[in-house]
Amino acid sequence: MSTLLQKESRMTTACPGSDSIQGLPGNKGDGLERKCSRKPDQKPLKSYGVGDPTAMFSSGSPYLSSRGSVIKWFWDSAEEGYRTYHMDEYDEDENPSGIINLGTSENKLCFDLLSRRVSPSAPLSGIPSSEGLSSWDSLEYSPRRAGCLPRLPRPWSQEAPLCPGDHLSQSDMLQVEPSLLQYPDWRGHLFLREEVARFLSFYCRSPAPLKPENMVVLNGCASLFSALATVLCEAGEAFLIPAPYYGAITQHVYLYGNVRLVSVYLDSEVTGLETRPFQLTVEKLEMALQGANSEGVKVKGLILINPQNPLGDVYSPAELQGYLEFAKRHELHVMVDEVYMLSVFEESVGYRSVLSLERLPDPQRTHVMWATSKDFGMSGLRFGTLYTENRDVATAVASLCRYHGLSGLTQYQMAQLLRDRDWINQVYLPENHARLKAAHTYVSEDLRALGIPFVSRGAGFFIWVDLRKYLPEATFEEEVLLWRRFLENKVLLSFGKAFECKEPGWFRLVFSDKTHRLRLGMQRVRQVLEGQPQVAEDTPPRQIQEPRGPHR
Repeated sequence: MSTLLQKESRMTTACPGSDSIQGLPGNKGDGLERKCSRKPDQKPLKSYGVGDPTAMFSSGSPYLSSRGSVIKWFWDSAEEGYRTYHMDEYDEDENPSGIINLGTSENKLCFDLLSRRVSPSAPLSGIPSSEGLSSWDSLEYSPRRAGCLPRLPRPWSQEAPLCPGDHLSQSDMLQVEPSLLQYPDWRGHLFLREEVARFLSFYCRSPAPLKPENMVVLNGCASLFSALATVLCEAGEAFLIPAPYYGAITQHVYLYGNVRLVSVYLDSEVTGLETRPFQLTVEKLEMALQGANSEGVKVKGLILINPQNPLGDVYSPAELQGYLEFAKRHELHVMVDEVYMLSVFEESVGYRSVLSLERLPDPQRTHVMWATSKDFGMSGLRFGTLYTENRDVATAVASLCRYHGLSGLTQYQMAQLLRDRDWINQVYLPENHARLKAAHTYVSEDLRALGIPFVSRGAGFFIWVDLRKYLPEATFEEEVLLWRRFLENKVLLSFGKAFECKEPGWFRLVFSDKTHRLRLGMQRVRQVLEGQPQVAEDTPPRQIQEPRGPHR
């Protein structure tokens, strides 16, 4: 896990006059209702931090260039937990005492559905209807249980239950043509870009059809971040990004482009001007931009993740419009990562893509990315797409696709999958959402039983968990020690510093896993916490609640 240093600037933050500050009525699943617990003599939370990714780098390899040494150092310093997990990975039969991974954000709940769609030889098994889920156990998938898929609601179809030989097990994914084996258009084959444009037009609810010529296809969003940073910024320039954020973006923008991130720090405490914990406001963006400029750092853009990782927050259309207007005022590019767009499992959340807005304030500087890694549980397949109306940006990124492109066969499979709207709407998405919701309910109830506050708003694969009361001292050193205790007890979580959270003690816990692994992982989490002394709090116990309806 990376603990990259930041230059930090302070701002004065005072608690409002009222003793008790609770979530405003209608807040959506904040998971926190608390008094303002910051003492008068405590240091105020920092408002921004200018990233210095190599501040802890000490020495290089005699066999590598200075640039190569820094790249190797990133790998060595940032992948400790992930490497440890892969050396001792849990397996129910072969390694039952291995590490359970609740730290990596992958959807492991729907492989059975996907394997039947992409492989005609994959076994079929009984899958519970999304309308008939009665227990968490019903979500377990076993390849030994053969049978047919039950009928799911099909308002425009009278098809029979899905059995071997039906359209989900067709061989349409295996076609090979000469053109797929030759060098493609580096933007991606036209047939794929046309299909992606139709797909995103429908699911993003764009007011007008999206144009294939504005699409570029790459091997995942990591490559998109890297390519965009390289073509939009000079070396040493920066992007604003709300923190906590998915920490690997630091590497994505730095390793090739030498671009930095300016963290816009968000506060867990609800103040009189906010309606929920960790809320991003235009005021905070303005303060961070001014602070970075005062340090001589040129900011070229803003990165937004919606739904947000690790918070699971979803920006309202009004909030998105405000952030985009801010960027336009300052002539900043906006990179919008919507990789969890179809993983919003609470119907009341009301997710809206930035591409659904009637008018983008600055379409030439607004760049939207999406991938199948999260929404379709295909993080190993490496498919991502960029939509931008700026032809110069699209062409520059496409040039880098020589190094980040997809094989023709993969492009063909992606087009076949994305055009199967009936399967996506009637089988995959309802079942995926039902399983995500059931897994989320299981973990949130476990956390509630332990009296642990958390933030979760019905989107993504993770819960942002407040373990501050288990730190003897509020330091990142203690946070890492607690993380190591989890790892020693064979469960991997992600600690807050890896997401540039400025409050020690927050952890991301991924719940999108199968029943037996999730149960065992939560048992191991409980064992660590029950053996960990709690720090006395000055405030009454914090309440944890289920969603009460839309927060906006």
